[in-house]
Amino acid sequence: MTATAPSEPPSSPATPARAEATELAAFGYRQELHRSMGRYASFAAGFSFISVLTTVFQFFAFGYAFGGPAFFWTWPAVLLGQLLVAACFAELAARYPISGAIYQWSTRLSTPAFGWFAGWIMVIGQIVVVAAAALALQVVLPAIWSGFQLVGKDPSPVTSSGAANAALLGVLLLGLTTVVNVLDNRIMSAINRIGVTAEIIGACLIVLLLFTHAERGPGVTLHTGGQGGAVGALLVGSFTAAYVLIGFDSAGEMSEETRLPRRTAPRTVLTALASAGVLGGLLLLGGLVAAPSMTNGRLAGEGLSYVLTSSLGSGIGKVLLADVAVAITVATLAIQTAGSRMLFSMARDGSIPFSRRLAKVSPRTGMPAGPVLVVGFASAVLCLLNFVSPDAFLAIGTTCIAMLYIAYAMVTGPQLYRRLRGGLSGDGGCDETGRALFSLGRWGVLVNALAVVYGVLMAVNLSWPRAAVYDPAGGHWYFQWFTLLFLGATVVLGAAYRWYRRRSPVAVVTQASDLVEAPVEA
Repeated sequence: MTATAPSEPPSSPATPARAEATELAAFGYRQELHRSMGRYASFAAGFSFISVLTTVFQFFAFGYAFGGPAFFWTWPAVLLGQLLVAACFAELAARYPISGAIYQWSTRLSTPAFGWFAGWIMVIGQIVVVAAAALALQVVLPAIWSGFQLVGKDPSPVTSSGAANAALLGVLLLGLTTVVNVLDNRIMSAINRIGVTAEIIGACLIVLLLFTHAERGPGVTLHTGGQGGAVGALLVGSFTAAYVLIGFDSAGEMSEETRLPRRTAPRTVLTALASAGVLGGLLLLGGLVAAPSMTNGRLAGEGLSYVLTSSLGSGIGKVLLADVAVAITVATLAIQTAGSRMLFSMARDGSIPFSRRLAKVSPRTGMPAGPVLVVGFASAVLCLLNFVSPDAFLAIGTTCIAMLYIAYAMVTGPQLYRRLRGGLSGDGGCDETGRALFSLGRWGVLVNALAVVYGVLMAVNLSWPRAAVYDPAGGHWYFQWFTLLFLGATVVLGAAYRWYRRRSPVAVVTQASDLVEAPVEA
């Protein structure tokens, strides 16, 4: 960690665009990523990571299978909890507009060692999220055209052939997103903006059509059903909302590529989550009221894909599913981008293996190609776990959610401690336009405390080794314990690396080595 960098550089009203590089230098880093993203692009970074079409279509069937129609009510509960977390992150995005948001925020609020583990858990979790997003293609492509089913005949992701086909489609998608991610910052941002616009339009159209084809009223959400009754709807059914409503911090992740980041990022963090939360909730409700049947098993097996093609007709349904496929592609691209920026930020501080190579940024494209390749390759390897068992899909999905929740708590926890010890750095400061930095004011302690409690409880809920959820067919005990085993392996591997680095200290490889002279604290 570049220990001598100040925690909060001064900001002044009417800061010119050139001064953004000066502010970044005050943190100890040189401006090397291209700063070309405006407000909508920043919003798109957070919204495309959340990607309601990708994740709602991917996990609707799971939530309904375990909680029945009542799993809908877990959505507003999780959304409220995540809004508490997002409000805390918005404060930090205004004060620390740096790539590697979770890692940088946790480090500057606590200690270099604690922040390193937050970043390490987050980047591994993001790699798993990329794999899970890429696997979502299986939910829609075979429903559009049977020719996309390259392996076997059963497209359901919970079957062996469906799981294997999901792995193949996922690897092909990761090849595409990796190429786009190393081309150019402007190309990546343009694709992201276009994709998000198409997703929002498509989601609104789907919601409208579902409600105009309603078979029943919203009172259906008061029925529990499913495999777990009311408790299952609250705990296991909440996995759907928990998986969807993550990644809003990506707007902060892209701060070094955003114009006026102190002003822009806090607002786009909140608007990305709020808009995705509203659209996602309407999609869930629309799917429940428009489903042709609640009892034939297809809603619990095929989810919203079944509702679209059955209720709206094959033609319209497939067109809308094509829009979902676009959303999945853009989501995979955005999540891979966020993960690569986290890896780049840690490499820039010389705190991970092969830091010197991973910290390089192409002057022409403004993209850190090394981290992009690492994230793409590691995610492809995780996709191949689907060949082992269809249960791998759920294990991968819930593992990434749990890891991100833990990383989030490793930010909100130190933030609360710092707040109770006298306030956050930068309170009373100004953004680039001369206006006061985003702040929770007198509500800060309450919102922050509730965010910490919520995050810890959700992490425990997601990590709990339920055999009925993770190993329903039996015979794969490691899937039941996959989240805890994977998290434990991540922590042990990280601790082993830090022990090794303490025995062989090296010089800082940060991009701002000419600005800061400090030994690495690995």
